[in-house]
Amino acid sequence: MPYFDHSASTPIHPDVLKKMNTVSVSHYGNPSSTHSSGRKSKAIIEEARRHIASGLGANPSEIIFTGSGTEANNLVLWSLTQSDKKHVITSAVEHPAILRVLQKLAPYGVKYSSLPVNDEGCVNNEDLQNAIQPDTGLISIMMVNNEVGSIQPIRSLLKTAQSAGISFHSDTVQALGKIPLSVNVIEADYLSFSGHKFYGPKGVGFLYKRKSVPLNSLIIGGGQESNLRAGTENVPGIAGLGEAVRLATENLSKRIHHLEKLELVFIKHLKTACPNVLFNGCPKDHIPGVISASFPGNKNDILMAKLDRIGIEVSSGSACASGSVKTSPVLEAMGISDDQNMSTLRISFGRENIEEEVLNLAQTLGSITHG
Repeated sequence: MPYFDHSASTPIHPDVLKKMNTVSVSHYGNPSSTHSSGRKSKAIIEEARRHIASGLGANPSEIIFTGSGTEANNLVLWSLTQSDKKHVITSAVEHPAILRVLQKLAPYGVKYSSLPVNDEGCVNNEDLQNAIQPDTGLISIMMVNNEVGSIQPIRSLLKTAQSAGISFHSDTVQALGKIPLSVNVIEADYLSFSGHKFYGPKGVGFLYKRKSVPLNSLIIGGGQESNLRAGTENVPGIAGLGEAVRLATENLSKRIHHLEKLELVFIKHLKTACPNVLFNGCPKDHIPGVISASFPGNKNDILMAKLDRIGIEVSSGSACASGSVKTSPVLEAMGISDDQNMSTLRISFGRENIEEEVLNLAQTLGSITHG
């Protein structure tokens, strides 16, 4: 079955699965135990931490393992409840793991400003400058939008934050394995990641935390992860996460080239098959292999159902709740009309997709949108 929803989740890499199976069988000791089995499990965790740190140009002590990218985001945001400066600046196109958390933090004195975006889904640096308040303690802007693939001007936003002496966090879940990433280039204070977005396991992620910045524990208990994330570690999951990061960084150029090629072929043939198709996002600064396309006159839920019936899996640019399809807040923030919003599909390619599959997808979309 052709799968074109890699922005939602990626199939686990065979080498990652092999690593996890080996660790599951051979390293069952509790990493906090001092006996031999415990020390071996602890060594597996630290090996993964070194792989991840090396891939990002970080220090191993700056990597904190979590249960997901969502938890990594929460870890940063909930720390604000214990900060003197409780104002946050974010954007209108952030993931719910940022926006919903900030809404929940209101009873704890945390308030936030949401920056608008342009029609390509990007924040204006001048808007950021104007939003800074005396009690602004954090700026949180995602690096790559999960729906349209636009890359935010992170470096210019970071300069503004640094000039004002404000900590900077970025939800970087969609970026690893698709664009170059180095903490020495992207000088953020906090970066959040999730394993299943780059061919690693579900249920495990990590937070990069620059050494010099503060952070308070969200999950309280034992002293794991330098007292910042209590709970016995998911050793096989962490081992798989480390292997996935190693593979993603070592094969980055190859993966980018593959996704760019698929994207070019798909867009060329889709324009022929669907002359009235509209593309959303930033054509210049976006991650490869992620296409947000609108098909005027066609409801996205019907398109997805038709594709699914013939074994093709994509997603929409809108969220579904209680059985009713709603417009996407991201596309709304970009100024896209409700009609176009509700006719939008998100198509995201991966390492196992081939040219024949994307050609077939373009032709199929042409058939069902004109049928």
